[in-house]
Amino acid sequence: MAGSAKAVTEGAAVKVDANPLLFAKADLVAGLKDWLSYLSQERRAAKLTVEAYQRDVGDFLRFLSFYDGDAPSVARLGALTRSDIRAWLSQRKARGLVAASNARALSAIKSLARRLVRDGKIEIGVLATQRGPRLPRAVPKPLNAPEAEALFENVDEMASEPWLGARDLAVFMLLYGCGLRISEALNLTRADAPKAGTSLRILGKGGKTRLVPVLPVVADAIEDYLKACPWPLAKTGPLFVGAKGGKLNPRLIQRSLEKLRLLLNLPETATPHALRHSFATHLLAGGGDLRAIQELLGHASLSTTQRYTEIDAAQLLSVYQAAHPRAK
Repeated sequence: MAGSAKAVTEGAAVKVDANPLLFAKADLVAGLKDWLSYLSQERRAAKLTVEAYQRDVGDFLRFLSFYDGDAPSVARLGALTRSDIRAWLSQRKARGLVAASNARALSAIKSLARRLVRDGKIEIGVLATQRGPRLPRAVPKPLNAPEAEALFENVDEMASEPWLGARDLAVFMLLYGCGLRISEALNLTRADAPKAGTSLRILGKGGKTRLVPVLPVVADAIEDYLKACPWPLAKTGPLFVGAKGGKLNPRLIQRSLEKLRLLLNLPETATPHALRHSFATHLLAGGGDLRAIQELLGHASLSTTQRYTEIDAAQLLSVYQAAHPRAK
């Protein structure tokens, strides 16, 4: 390639612009606009996902601009070599970007390329078989049952006002009792507030909806919060609000759990998302069906849910031996 290693290194030191349109020729600019529109409108990808993909593609096109000494075109993407891609991934690694970030960035480039292939503008080429960085298999780190119970019993200890403690407990209950992501819990409206024995309709990743049963203890916690909340809550407004009545910032829930973690000497892995992990793990250890747990969590792939089977294999074996007819 025309660009020297020195030029590529110097380019890496400059802040990467999030806008890929600044590093592309006119024909590729049109393809980029079509691709971004496709992600948000047809794929209904989350705004943060679209923004992350846009940054990743911008990073790659900027790299190619320094690597080649010229802005890339559609034809340049069609002529990519493995050396091009490896040089880019190597540069990202040198900048301190982890394997998961680099794998996502490569996925973004492949997504753009597939869109250009569909429109008949390029052949997919080496991107069809280019593998991303090997990712370490992450095993979820849930709380055990006594740790979860201690957390719920001590939420009030960290709250500056009783109603704030009731609010935080209601949020924690939704994460642990319904397996919600923190964003899903905080996106609920007042009209969504569930009653015991009903189900919550949750809008999850990728715009997919799922129904989650609501345990009485979860419904009670939400009802206690609603009774204590000093702010009027409009039906279409947020269910959970901050001290001044605005939509609750997730950072406040994270901070509340951090304080509880220190109070109770819980591990650093005790985060709001760990409560969702605990929901899945405790259901599975109690004999819950893996497919049903997949639906409750809103996982697109069963393999994602299967990570929970690695947490307590001995417990799962005892459930199997007790339940399977051939084991008796």
